[in-house]
Amino acid sequence: MANTLYHFINGLRVEGRSERFGEVVDPATGQSIARVPLASAKETASAVEAAAAAFPSWRDTPPMRRARVLFRFIELLNENMNELAQLITAEHGKVLNDAIGDVTRGMEIVEFACGAPHLLKGHFSENVGTDVDSHSIRQPLGVCVGITPFNFPAMVPMWMCPLAIVCGNTFILKPSEKVPSTALRLAELMHQAGLPAGVLNVVNGDQEAVSALLENPGVAAVSFVGSTPVAERIYRTATSQNKRAQALGGAKNHMVIMPDADLDGAVNALMGAAYGAAGERCMAISVAVAVGDKTADALIERLMPRVRAIKVGPGTDSEVEMGPLITGEHLARVKDYVACGVAEGAKLLVDGRDMKPVGSAGGFFLGGSLFDHVAPTMRIYREEIFGPVLSVVRAPDFASALELINAHEFGNGSSIFTRDGDTARAFSSQVQAGMVGINVPIPVPMSYHSFGGWKRSLFGDVHMHGPEGIRFYTKLKTITSRWPTGLRKGADFHMPTL
Repeated sequence: MANTLYHFINGLRVEGRSERFGEVVDPATGQSIARVPLASAKETASAVEAAAAAFPSWRDTPPMRRARVLFRFIELLNENMNELAQLITAEHGKVLNDAIGDVTRGMEIVEFACGAPHLLKGHFSENVGTDVDSHSIRQPLGVCVGITPFNFPAMVPMWMCPLAIVCGNTFILKPSEKVPSTALRLAELMHQAGLPAGVLNVVNGDQEAVSALLENPGVAAVSFVGSTPVAERIYRTATSQNKRAQALGGAKNHMVIMPDADLDGAVNALMGAAYGAAGERCMAISVAVAVGDKTADALIERLMPRVRAIKVGPGTDSEVEMGPLITGEHLARVKDYVACGVAEGAKLLVDGRDMKPVGSAGGFFLGGSLFDHVAPTMRIYREEIFGPVLSVVRAPDFASALELINAHEFGNGSSIFTRDGDTARAFSSQVQAGMVGINVPIPVPMSYHSFGGWKRSLFGDVHMHGPEGIRFYTKLKTITSRWPTGLRKGADFHMPTL
């Protein structure tokens, strides 16, 4: 019988009471490995109440003490790295090395958050007026919510909750019901590190839980990562109720390959960027824009044997390079996109639809697929596939390649491979994307910079983690003061000036 999971509320494991459950499936076998409770609106409200009750005390805890909890949390992450990676691989399917990277990149955000005593410092100006001083401070918002996707069970939650918590907020995490175990374990480790009860809570659930969180007046801010339609809906709903919101949506990331590029290096970069984690990354490169037919032909010649040779299988196999997709439904969806590309006239050079690893008949496996002669009007170009499918688009020159990228509705990330500094500088300045790589295939910023796209890849004005994360999870207060020795006699009825 499958293991039954729980919620984590007010420092305790809490059994689900809604009598509704989701099934957690191992994508490598298609077998159920756990049941996850789907919280009711009442259960979700209890998490908000716990977070609200914990907020005053945590808000008043000095930032240095809050940071010390995170320092201890980092130690526990290191000690439990393998366990966390195994949980990720069991529920998501990604290979173990990639799962370790998932935890490690999340841990880097925690390391950044440990600098909160410095990052939360305000500004002071003496004598802004006669005997008048002014200073600013940043204060926490209250109860914050994070709604996270299945593809990074450790990293994306750690984009949010450590920063929110170290800034003095309390937090409710609603992870994807497909991969709940990592979030629960992270909360338990944070509690073990000394976090007071109620500061971090995990509510498992579906749309009912999400709606309850968005509509609860006790919630001050919402962070979300997922598809664009859901991101837009969450942003609109949250902001209509005066909640602060940041919602990261979909992507269609392009990589331009110029004629002067190191082609072997570009191919190596494309292989990992397009097919790593089975393409289930918002920063995956799904479009290669080859400038000139000669460049495109040489690129295709190198890519085809490499794509065919990708080792696909269970993520627990150390020889495997690409694991399964997350569900059978998503597998069927990606296969439909491949069929659609063929029907619309793209040239399918490598077809991964019939690939099945030996002994993994029940898993949701798909080999890498490669298209050439993809046109901007095709669905496989316009829409986010979120699978191991790479489309090659041919552009006659750099200006056409840049125009192609800038015309797309998404603007998450983009990169260019070239040896020419002028071209690289023009690209980085003119491309309409939030994250740009120069001879770097997946330009994910480090923890002390901020993550986020442009256009319909981000709803809201503030990016994730880094300095932008500190700003999102705090509000600015400016204080102007004059003490009795500086007070004028009598009343002033005009606008104060120097």
